[in-house]
Amino acid sequence: MKLKEPCAICVSIGNLDVEECLKRLRFLDFAEIRLDMMEIDVSSVERIFSMPLKLIATCRPGRHSNSLREKFLLTAIESGAAYVDIEINSSDKLKTKIIQRATQNKTKIILSYHDFNKTPKLSFLKNIVLKSFLSGADFVKIACMVHCCADNLRLLNLLDINGKYSGRIVVVGMGKIGRVTRVASVLLGSPFNYSFFDGDDSMAPGQLGMRKFKKIIKLIKK
Repeated sequence: MKLKEPCAICVSIGNLDVEECLKRLRFLDFAEIRLDMMEIDVSSVERIFSMPLKLIATCRPGRHSNSLREKFLLTAIESGAAYVDIEINSSDKLKTKIIQRATQNKTKIILSYHDFNKTPKLSFLKNIVLKSFLSGADFVKIACMVHCCADNLRLLNLLDINGKYSGRIVVVGMGKIGRVTRVASVLLGSPFNYSFFDGDDSMAPGQLGMRKFKKIIKLIKK
């Protein structure tokens, strides 16, 4: 794979109240708002995503009811979210509604797949990517737990698909061993990858702090 210039580092924000979230955003131009990790209401979602920043709206299952998750994501889209992230294994009804509303509002669609236990076979992951693009994704995020170097290589090999479809692929290796994938991916074709705001808690296993991530990229480029 040909070495490419990194595109962007997206800072994941969660586990904060709304006011603290807004303070963090003053220092950023690209961030993922983890609504599933916040105590938040609809008016606050509107307030956050009305900011003139490049923001990803994400609300994973668990903390909030499905109906509230849907309302949060739709509100984010209507308020100006640049991206909306919806899990590939979500119900067809929810995916269809989010994708339709996102398309109407020119919000980019991220369909995401997570495996917190392992990195599946490459053929399985490629099939997930294909199905996601056929479903209307602008970006496909594949995030898997990494246990060995072969897992990292499997994830990075997915980037060979970039250019074969109209969308782009983001690969994330979770866990300590998977950190190399996070950095290498933005040099090899992923349009962005995720970090956390320095001083806050990591939003995912193996995630790098924003300053450290930028420093590593800068050293590699030199």
